[in-house]
Amino acid sequence: MDDKQILATISDLIKTEHGLRQQLASGELSGPEERERLRSAEEALDQCWDLLRQRRARREFGENPDEAVARPASEVENYRQ
Repeated sequence: MDDKQILATISDLIKTEHGLRQQLASGELSGPEERERLRSAEEALDQCWDLLRQRRARREFGENPDEAVARPASEVENYRQ
């Protein structure tokens, strides 16, 4: 996946987050269902951002960005900001 594809996926996931919050507010979605689906979208977002940062770092240091790999959500979710 190249940077443009990753950014498009990030954009889609952000739209998904907003849609879930709107569905909750309008009563179309229960709180627990919204939280579960939101958690899944947030994990995928974190993985995409991590992959994009890896690609940018590799490019910055003269390495091949295509060698960056998506890390498991369990790993990415435990990073400190």
